[in-house]
Amino acid sequence: MSSSFGTALPSIAVPPPGPRSRALAAELARWESPNVTYLADDFPVFWDEARGANVRDVDGNVFVDLTAAFAVAGPGHAHPRIVEAIQRQSARLLHGMGDVHPPAVKVDLLRALAQVAPGGLTKSVLASSGAEAVEAALKTAMIATGKPRVLAFHGGYHGLTYQALSVSGREDFRAPFAAQLGSSAVFIPYPYPYRSPFGSDPAEVCAMTLRLIEHTLDAPGSASEAIGAVLVEPIQARGGDVVPPDGFLPGLRRICDERGLLLMLDEIYTGFGRTGRWFACEHWGVVPDVIMVGKGLTGGFPFAACIGTDAVMDHWPRSTGEALHTSTFLGHPVGSAAALASMSVLREERLVERSATLGARMMARLIDIAADHPNVGEVRGRGLLIGMEMVRDRATREPAPELAGRLVVEGLRRGVLLLGGGIHGSVLSLSPPFVLTDAQADHALAIIADILREMRGA
Repeated sequence: MSSSFGTALPSIAVPPPGPRSRALAAELARWESPNVTYLADDFPVFWDEARGANVRDVDGNVFVDLTAAFAVAGPGHAHPRIVEAIQRQSARLLHGMGDVHPPAVKVDLLRALAQVAPGGLTKSVLASSGAEAVEAALKTAMIATGKPRVLAFHGGYHGLTYQALSVSGREDFRAPFAAQLGSSAVFIPYPYPYRSPFGSDPAEVCAMTLRLIEHTLDAPGSASEAIGAVLVEPIQARGGDVVPPDGFLPGLRRICDERGLLLMLDEIYTGFGRTGRWFACEHWGVVPDVIMVGKGLTGGFPFAACIGTDAVMDHWPRSTGEALHTSTFLGHPVGSAAALASMSVLREERLVERSATLGARMMARLIDIAADHPNVGEVRGRGLLIGMEMVRDRATREPAPELAGRLVVEGLRRGVLLLGGGIHGSVLSLSPPFVLTDAQADHALAIIADILREMRGA
């Protein structure tokens, strides 16, 4: 492996997807459920190795990664300190009995989570995935409030296990399973000024959204009376990198306090530096009652957590030998070690601060690139979570998923990994590793600019 791999610019040996990727795609199609991996003539490439902000595919192409593999690799792919912690822990203790005879490292991690979480959040239920952390949070809300329903938001994405799916505001995901899903959620439009039914003025969108929430919660009837919690992403990530108006989260906190509801924040995508703060809620000075974390927690190992206040979490009964909520791999020792190492790397290498400064620089450049492009409706984001909304026409704001898709495919051909997102598939979503170099960022953004210029001339 080249010593520059991790900080290198793109290097395309054969047009992607190359012959080995194509062969693996054919093999994958033979053995995997057809709904899992999107396969086409021009997509995907199969990864072989990754380091820093680079990915190498099986055909030897080197890419600059602007996805961090769904915002997981904030510290960079295969950060040596995280890899070393995983190797050391694997050699010492590969698996424990998390809720019977726990690994000692689990205690270290629980303490570290309490120290880094927003003030007052001290007790955790550990998990192996973000969806599992959401399941734990929903059970916590039921245990703590005695009420089975939550208020959630259109466009929200909380996972695809059944209870998490039932509170996700994506009808396209819920519809095939509607007959099996319960009615756990009451959905409200997320304050998305670019596409809000309440207009495009952020202050008005915020005020009307909060008013609708209050009306929904205060309306007489069994549906509203059964709501015990509000579940929300402080910034909708897969929903299109949607940053709410500044008054939204503080307004939600007030509404919950006035009505005795739990405020539960899904920071699975936005936590651990992704938005330029340790947690996105810190941008607005809001502390929830429960927070869910995952993805960026370990930098690459499947691990997650639901963290709550003592007042909330102590509603769970003390275990008498059979836990009401647990799993075989709860508090996995390797995941615990990876999370501890990742948090140390973020802190000691000042990568949260790097996310803020590089993110501001990249967003300013993208705004400049898009200023006179008729198919870019909006550039928005915080830190290194940035979305560029593609439209067919700025006046009508009609979503253009085909243009976002073209950016992703053309970027791949030129050595830049990009991701589409948004409720219409019309958002180009950037969430690169925090260790992305300035040179890599400039090169990748120049490629995006070239593609946009060619699209305009087509």
